[in-house]
Amino acid sequence: MVGMLTNYKYQIAKMESVLSEAFLVIDVQNDFCPSGALAVLEGDSIVQPINEAMDNFDVVALTQDWHPKEHKSFASFYENKRPFDTVEMFYGDQVLWPDHCIQGSFGASFHPDLKDEKADVIIRKGSNPNVDSYSAFFENDKVTPTGLHGYLKNREVINITLVGLATDFCVAFSALDAARLGYQVTVRLDMVRAIDANGSLRTAMGKMSKAGVNLVNG
Repeated sequence: MVGMLTNYKYQIAKMESVLSEAFLVIDVQNDFCPSGALAVLEGDSIVQPINEAMDNFDVVALTQDWHPKEHKSFASFYENKRPFDTVEMFYGDQVLWPDHCIQGSFGASFHPDLKDEKADVIIRKGSNPNVDSYSAFFENDKVTPTGLHGYLKNREVINITLVGLATDFCVAFSALDAARLGYQVTVRLDMVRAIDANGSLRTAMGKMSKAGVNLVNG
């Protein structure tokens, strides 16, 4: 289950130009920043560069992890499981996480310095307690859409630049789905940070490169 919030007032100011390029900001939330429940090293260091880049794009989209308290991707849901263990779900292997980004909590809120008011659309993902949702486009079952693809097609987006947290999970899954859907995809490596659990960063970078995602530093 996902949710989509649109900022029509901000869209109107940007409608005069032909829209073709989107800036997709993945999960820049308090729980993924220092002192958060699932903190990514230096996760907050990318906030200001992201803010500065927003005005360079026709469409700005943000994603927001939005989990219920008893999500099956949380290690706390199981007996004798710890964060970063894995379990088999109906859609494949699932990494178990610390409880994070609980709906309505401070941890689920965007970083306070992120200029989320510039977003044209906000995609909330991970609301189904039975399915995790890394990608901005589909839940982890690879079937249930978030609505972002339809929105971007309506806005005539061709190119997508991705930034945010974390490189090796939600950013990579989003980039791979975007490439599969036919977008020209770039990941700005200077505006992402990784968890890097058990070699996950190297694996994700290899998959993105193989899929034709442009990996650039600026």
